[in-house]
Amino acid sequence: MTYLKSYNNIKNICADSLKKGNVIIVPTDTVYGFSGIVDDKYNTAEIIRNIKGRSESKSFIQLIANPEDIKKYTNDFIPQKLLSLWPGPLTIIVNSSKSNETIAFRCPGDKWIRDIIQETGKPIFSTSVNRSGEMILDTESSIINEFEKSVDFIVLDGDKKNSLPSTIIKLIDNKWTVMRQGAVIIED
Repeated sequence: MTYLKSYNNIKNICADSLKKGNVIIVPTDTVYGFSGIVDDKYNTAEIIRNIKGRSESKSFIQLIANPEDIKKYTNDFIPQKLLSLWPGPLTIIVNSSKSNETIAFRCPGDKWIRDIIQETGKPIFSTSVNRSGEMILDTESSIINEFEKSVDFIVLDGDKKNSLPSTIIKLIDNKWTVMRQGAVIIED
């Protein structure tokens, strides 16, 4: 099933589906992404891994509704230079305040997706729409043909030809390292 992003109640439909533990495909400010709620009672990360054919060792970006929300999940100091780029296509990897793991967070520039995240009350996983190791799908038709039967539904917002994924940086001891240059250019 597919919906157009402009459909009146689509934000509510997306949030309700995510809160039930479903995996959907939604447009972001960068590329289309598989999304599922970050909630221990659902195993949405595993569902997305199975759809993509992705290794368990690679974690997913977690989208948050507001820049200040990152403080709920890490005690790391985030330099203002980086926070000033949010909302936007920048992913920041930080140490979790609850475990010995690192987590990648992004506050997307698209208010539409931030509203959905806000409504779910939790971050949502996001990863590009493609099979692991293959090119990111950037047309509505290719996404529908490949994944329509694998997800609860797909929200369409036009083709995303030549869109770049987010830039990924990792914070270590208050210094950052660029892991992937994407839509935002950042120097080490």
